[in-house]
Amino acid sequence: MQVGIDMGTLTGGAPAKLDIEELLATRLLVQGNSGSGKSHLLRRLLEQSAQWVQQVIIDPEGDFVTLSDKYGHVVVDGERTEAELAGIADRIRRHRVSCVLTLEGLDVEQQMRSAAAFLNGMFDADREFWFPVLVVVDEAQMFAPAVGGDVSEDARKMSLGAMTNLMCRGRKRGLAGVIATQRLAKLAKNVAAEASNFLMGRTFLDIDMARAADLLGMDRRQAEMFRDLQRGNFVALGPALSRRPLPIVIGEVETSARSSSPKLMPLPDAPQDVEDLIFTPDPEEFTRPIVRRAPPAPRPTTDILAELSRSTPAALSPVGGSEPGTPTRGAEMSAEEREERLAAVLSEILGDPQAAYRTDSVLYQEFLVRARMRRVSGPPMPMGEFRRRVAISRSGVDEETAASAAWATALDLSVRVSDDLQGVFLLLAKAALLSEECPSDHRIAKAYGTHSSRRARRLLGYFEEQGLVVVHTDFSGKRIVAFPDLEAETQPGDPNVVDADVLSQSAAE
Repeated sequence: MQVGIDMGTLTGGAPAKLDIEELLATRLLVQGNSGSGKSHLLRRLLEQSAQWVQQVIIDPEGDFVTLSDKYGHVVVDGERTEAELAGIADRIRRHRVSCVLTLEGLDVEQQMRSAAAFLNGMFDADREFWFPVLVVVDEAQMFAPAVGGDVSEDARKMSLGAMTNLMCRGRKRGLAGVIATQRLAKLAKNVAAEASNFLMGRTFLDIDMARAADLLGMDRRQAEMFRDLQRGNFVALGPALSRRPLPIVIGEVETSARSSSPKLMPLPDAPQDVEDLIFTPDPEEFTRPIVRRAPPAPRPTTDILAELSRSTPAALSPVGGSEPGTPTRGAEMSAEEREERLAAVLSEILGDPQAAYRTDSVLYQEFLVRARMRRVSGPPMPMGEFRRRVAISRSGVDEETAASAAWATALDLSVRVSDDLQGVFLLLAKAALLSEECPSDHRIAKAYGTHSSRRARRLLGYFEEQGLVVVHTDFSGKRIVAFPDLEAETQPGDPNVVDADVLSQSAAE
């Protein structure tokens, strides 16, 4: 069903229509400096679409709670535990109730943690409850910052991961992200890049004007126009709005925010005893306790994931069972089954051709998310163990070799190098134990996660300096890597050859 909601007027007075069904599939990014009318635009969108789609608003300032009076939104106070917020979010999806998550009064780090827990709770809902939801996030640069700030790295990763899931993977789960930000430069690029619809308001900095013009497909010489936009005026582009940039004046709204822009107000007449009023203390001031809110101790991401991944009571299992092969939420899991699922998740991640060039931290976050999707119970795999298993997997060792005593020695030797180098070391060790050709520079570079052949050669030099290997060449100039502790060496291999899979990967890129 196609529903066009009225966002305001175009130049000439024609109504500006937004296709809400298309918006659910393509997402929306709103940008404008403070005072440009972003919150007014979001309120217009929410009011016009309230009867058509379920809505969830992440509200850092408590401005949207007034929607509850007219449209029946449930107001959720963000000052709860993360487990409580995840449970509320799950029930919000089950019962298809629109809500406002108000984070007013919380410090920035706690706002990030609360919003992340709530978004993750909606994201992890069972498949049968994947109904369409319009998820509006105001001041999105707080929850998906481009760079780290004064908050802990753990809180930043948790919040950024939740926002990335919303914008990158939320569509298949019915979650349509609408994010508003004061500055595009402050918003993480991988979050902003997933939006296909744009409403760009007034902005002044050159970098923000240039990025806005690029997103709208405009000439950079036209970027100056964003300085001249009036409050409530935006330039629209996207499949849900217009196929070419069009100026829009946002229409009026029926509800109002609790806060508003400051207005000029004349000062009252000064009383005669003004100095006495100011400098004479109130007797209660000396007895009134000074309340200082201590920031909550940051919780490690692994603890949060362990709490969310615990099995829920069997009564929460879907009525009538689930699809074949889908684990039920209340079922206990044996150690063998858990290991099988973890191995399957790890294989899926490393099967992606781009996985070789992603950092371990990025792969680890993806691993944790997929493990939760598969309902893997118990505490998450620690980061150190994950890196170790990734290194072993990237070496390509077969089961027979992995069970040998020589491979156990190779694993012991690999501990002498840093975590990021273990994959390269084990790749060379495997080639030596199986008498394979020495891996080329391109193969070594890929195992390290880079395209630089020079860096691959430096890694070999580093291993030789540590006394782990001996690198030499035969009479034809081919390279051999020997492992004295393993009493094994590779067959001669051309260091300059480019493997077929590396060539195909480069062509694809």
